[in-house]
Amino acid sequence: MAHDSKPPLKIIAGADSFGCTLKDALVAHLRSLNIDVEDIGTDKYYSVGQEIGRRVSTSPSDTRGLLACGTGVGVSIFANKFPGVYASTCESVEEALNTRSINDCNVLAVGGMKTPPEEGIKILDAWLNTSFKSPCPASDNKPWPDEISDFFEKSLTEMARIPEDRFSGCPLCSLAEGREFEPVKIMPGGSMKIVRESPTSAIVRFKAGSVEPAHHHTFGHDLIVLKGKKKVWNLSRKESYHLKEGDFLFTPAGDVHRVTYFEDTEFFIRWDGQWDIFLDEDLDAAAAAIEKEKEKESA
Repeated sequence: MAHDSKPPLKIIAGADSFGCTLKDALVAHLRSLNIDVEDIGTDKYYSVGQEIGRRVSTSPSDTRGLLACGTGVGVSIFANKFPGVYASTCESVEEALNTRSINDCNVLAVGGMKTPPEEGIKILDAWLNTSFKSPCPASDNKPWPDEISDFFEKSLTEMARIPEDRFSGCPLCSLAEGREFEPVKIMPGGSMKIVRESPTSAIVRFKAGSVEPAHHHTFGHDLIVLKGKKKVWNLSRKESYHLKEGDFLFTPAGDVHRVTYFEDTEFFIRWDGQWDIFLDEDLDAAAAAIEKEKEKESA
């Protein structure tokens, strides 16, 4: 977004039930200044945070957001999930001056449980009338040195590229073309590509003859075999499953399981949280257990 030294031409405002009184006072103040305000009303803090974050993200640079909840923190978290949104929780005039100067904050979040309306108006006025990279309390009210001013400018450009850098393309998809797999170092023969994080989705490949030693995860996971054949032993439940193309398996959090691959196999897997793995045996122990299982089956 462009960095305008002028007050915004439009502000989109919203609050939850803990912040609505403060929001109403600030909206009335904005209207007294002849600033165009769209008040979306009162809803759950995550709903208003998400809606205003989305709206500011896709609006011209002269549109900003105003959010209020009990503390101002919850609404800012959800607003910040959208690219180009720099939401800050401000409890003082000094914080409002600093965040406009340093962060080019375009969504102001305030807390209705702590900030009285008269203080909220002072915070709002400071936020409205402070331009990006201007002198502020953090700079001892002096102009920022050129190297710091340059850093502020570049940091916003770098933040705007985070989804692109992280996913090497569209953050909403991972097309097969150009998909690069990384080896699963603790499990020879395995490789994976994480396509989404927390909850985590990944495409995983194992070569024929590979073995996953007994292990468990913090979160449960869903698995769909895309091609190949494998066998999974859920040691915690004393159950085993032969899986082939199209088969689905859910493994609950904490269940210890061991896997062997009969063919080159590829599968889609989804964890409820971030990816993690904890080994419960080494490769030699796993290979020995699988060989013993084969002997029992052939006897």
